[in-house]
Order: sequence, then structure tokens, then C-alpha cells
Amino acid sequence: MLGIMTAYACPRCRTHAPASALTWCCPKCRGPWDLDFTAAPVPLASLPSRVNSLWRYTEALPLATATPRVTLGEGRTPLVPLTDTVSAKLDFLMPTLSFKDRGAVMLAELALRLQPRTVIADSSGNAGTAVAAYCARAGLDCAVYVPEGTSPKKLEQIRAHGARAVVVAGDREATAEAAREAADEPGVFYASHVYNPHFLHGTKTYAYELWEDLGGRLPNTLVVPVGNGTLLLGVALAVEELYAHGLVDHRPALVAVQAEAVSPLAAAFHAGADELPGPAEPRPTLAEGIAIPNPPRAAQILRAVRASGGTFLTVTEDRIRAAQTDLARRGLYVEPTGVACWAAVRATHGLGTTVVPLCGAGAKTGMAGQSVQ
Repeated sequence: MLGIMTAYACPRCRTHAPASALTWCCPKCRGPWDLDFTAAPVPLASLPSRVNSLWRYTEALPLATATPRVTLGEGRTPLVPLTDTVSAKLDFLMPTLSFKDRGAVMLAELALRLQPRTVIADSSGNAGTAVAAYCARAGLDCAVYVPEGTSPKKLEQIRAHGARAVVVAGDREATAEAAREAADEPGVFYASHVYNPHFLHGTKTYAYELWEDLGGRLPNTLVVPVGNGTLLLGVALAVEELYAHGLVDHRPALVAVQAEAVSPLAAAFHAGADELPGPAEPRPTLAEGIAIPNPPRAAQILRAVRASGGTFLTVTEDRIRAAQTDLARRGLYVEPTGVACWAAVRATHGLGTTVVPLCGAGAKTGMAGQSVQ
């Protein structure tokens, strides 16, 4: 039984489609879907007695049921101080060692209800490992498209979960194109962390957890790494929901962080643009997980940051290396992409109380500039 299913809505041309279909993008403009879903308020006082996973925020989740069939106990990651005003949320302590579990569990739950012939995903590593793991939990056939040069440890993890790793010659964009072509085949569920909005409704639990852990408050500033923007857009969703229901008294500023080497969104933001003028030139960066030259949700990301009163920051490769070493010396071993926000915040003052996410474990990639043996 599918239970209550919501509808997809295209934010560009207002086309609609049922979420019970395998339509992975808007058939008119080929853009990513939004979800026609209204969250109900989550009662803070009831949370201590609830299930210890992100499914505890049932009123805010579009696929919530009394007994969700897919979970690995994801969510509820620790919040630890780094300075007097900056705390880190340790999302690298998720079951597959990255924050992508928040969205992957939603996609796997949806796929289980739709019963496709196969599930495919594309990823530079973390989203692919998360989808592979949750498909394994759900008993779903899965293939993950990855670019050449993906960390051997991430490939090992994908295959260990029983998924097929399809290595694509070329960069992250070429990998996405190959996966989208395969997604048009009959009976395929495209578990896209970019195009499917259920993923964003999973990542928004990051902010719900902060709200719960801070006793019904949010910090002044939320600093978020941005490539395709799945965490930032999820956080923006949560902030708007919490504020609309009167559960917080202010909206935090959203500060988006990109690697200086690949920073098309930061350039567009500071130029006052509403869209990207075109794809950025792909350049090597240690922060491979956010090296996205042409994010499909660019306009939404720019709009969300501006609406919050936030900004974009960029970090150099040297600052990424230094931040990773600094966190390791504090006992936190995080992959280079996952340290980007700390790299930005270390050199920034005046943000007030701030939370940064540490998104992926260092065990997946090793230290910056070193190969994993």
C-alpha cells in the first residue's frame, strides 16, 4: 500500500505530475521538481519519546507513516563546540559516514513503495554510497554512476552494499548526463539527490535536529557547503516551516561555502545575478563533492541565500588543507569537502552563534593531498 502520496510541481513552468510515477524531471523544461507538500508543526515536547531517527519528525516528512520500512537509524548526530560561538554538527557519523543518508533514506522509502525494476543514482561518492546502502536495506536493485577518479574507498563501499558501480569517463557533469540518459528508460527510478525533492525533505531534518537540540531555537547563522545545494535548500525548507509555525522567532542567515576553484554560484551571487550565465570551467579541487560547474537548482539556491540575508564565501585549497588538519588535531577526521565550512568560518568574524556541518568522514578519502592506501 502506497499510503498518502504527494505531487511534483515544476518551479519553472508549473507543470505537475504524481509522485507515484517514475517521472524524474519536468517533461516540459527538464528541470528539477519541487514537492507540493505542506508540513505540519512538530511538537517539541513530544520528541524525547519518539523513534531515534529522522523519522521522529513525522509531521514534517512527506513519506511519513506509522511504520516506515526503510531506516538505518540515521540522524540525531552530535553537536559539539569548536569555539565560544561556533559549533559543529557531526553528520559524518551517519550510517554511511555522510550527511547524504538524510536524503537517501527518503528516496529508498519512496522507491520501495513504487517498486521499480531498478534504482540508479549518480554521485562523486557520498550520495552514491548512501543510496546503495539504503537500497540494500530495502532490497532494491541499484546501480550508481560515478566519475573516473572517484575515491577507491567510496567505490569499495558502493560495491560492498551490492550495488553496481558504473564508472563514467569524464567529470561529474558527464556522469550526471549518463545517469539521466539511463533514467529515461522504462521501469527505472532515478534516486537523484538533485532532481528529486524528497531528498531535500530528508536533508531538512539537519535543521530540525538543531532546533530540537537547542531547545526550540536556531543559531544566528547556518554555514552550509554548496555544490548542488541539497543541504542548503533542505535547511531553507526547514527554517521556513519552523518560522511559519511560530516554532522559532527568527530566520538564521544562510552562508553558503564553495571551493574557490569551482565557485559559479558565489560568482553569480556577488555579481547580483539570479541565474548562472553558463557552466563554470571544471577545475581540480580537494572539495570534489561541491565542485559542481552547473547546478540545476542554481536559481533556487541564490534566491534562498538572498532571502535569508546571507552570503557566499569561497575557500582556497590551502585553507581546505589547513582546516582538515586543524579538525583532525581536535579529534575530528573529516574529508576535504566536509571541512569547507570550517575553513571559511575560521577566517570570518561577526557571524554570531554559528553552526557548521562536518559532512563526510575522512576515512573515505584520507588527508588532503594524500592517497588512501
